[in-house]
Amino acid sequence: MLNGFRFISAVEGFSYLILIFIAMPIKYILGNPYIVKVVGMSHGVLFILFSISLFLTLKRLNWDKGFAFQLFVLSLIPFGAILIEKKVKIENNKF
Repeated sequence: MLNGFRFISAVEGFSYLILIFIAMPIKYILGNPYIVKVVGMSHGVLFILFSISLFLTLKRLNWDKGFAFQLFVLSLIPFGAILIEKKVKIENNKF
């Protein structure tokens, strides 16, 4: 369960970076909005999967709701997936 969450978190975070640093500049600098539609939809689906995975992992591993909320907030910022990975490793080593 934890490995699945970490994988989805990493892929979702990577898709967010692609959306912000590649697709958005292509849209606004080159005037091609199609790539944002494709990458944006993919990122949206991955974000939903991340949210579901976070909830399921919270229940399965009995994480504190405050900790899960921190992870959710981190998923909203660029490069937040790196911080999520660090926090999950720290939390996993407590047991």
